[in-house]
Amino acid sequence: MNASAVIQHLSTWMKDYVTTEERDGFVVGVSGGVDSAVASTLACLTGMPVLCLFLPIHQHQAECERAQAHLSWLTRKYGNAECLSVDLTALHDALMATLRGPHPGGADEVLAEINTKSRSRLAALYYYAAARKFLVLGTGNRVEQRGVGFFAKFGDGGMDLAPMANLYKTEVYELARALGVEQALIDAAPTDGLWPDGRTDMDQLGATYPELEWAMDLRDGAVVTDDLELSERQKEVLRIYDERHADNEHKRRPAPEAPIPWSLRCIPASDIGRENSIH
Repeated sequence: MNASAVIQHLSTWMKDYVTTEERDGFVVGVSGGVDSAVASTLACLTGMPVLCLFLPIHQHQAECERAQAHLSWLTRKYGNAECLSVDLTALHDALMATLRGPHPGGADEVLAEINTKSRSRLAALYYYAAARKFLVLGTGNRVEQRGVGFFAKFGDGGMDLAPMANLYKTEVYELARALGVEQALIDAAPTDGLWPDGRTDMDQLGATYPELEWAMDLRDGAVVTDDLELSERQKEVLRIYDERHADNEHKRRPAPEAPIPWSLRCIPASDIGRENSIH
């Protein structure tokens, strides 16, 4: 990939889009990971105002340190970057205490809380976006957004524009190196930073991003295996990809709209003038 050309293309596209939408800049959540680091840096390259937000909720110290280091790097390097840290931990704890009530939590409730963290962050992003007439910048990559649906619906899957949705994770790393993103962010194991035990994306997905990219290419027809015998690991990765792709289809498509047949809208001629008996 011609990283410098892609960087120029994306930053130009982003600036054109925010101008066309008659907005004044970008809001982006910075997590301490490589995706948000690349997205925030691309936004700064547009020359438009950029508000970078670190929104910790019971965050691990290493993630906090990487996020704060990236915010400091951005403010030193780009005059259009404004960086804020807004701790949402107390808000999250109060919300969960209200939602849980006296009921014990099971495995499903643990996942519900994890997704609620993501949705709380999105609410904060859109608060600042509305207050400043900015657009919320998405940070998801191609495998997450279009492949396995690895995001919270109406959480980190919510955005106004998605500049990296057609980039594989491995390509995001290429851009990160070309942009000069801190090595600590590039070296860190990918994680959504939402689980209290610090589990990584690999822990959750059961496969690495390069493996999932291979599976996605295979299913999209970009890889031919007619004469190739798949290894047991490749078969397992395909199973993981196929299951997540199918299970999370509802995240990738618009909400279904119930059709209303024309026959239900029309009053039969024989009923015209009758008193409506439906109350």
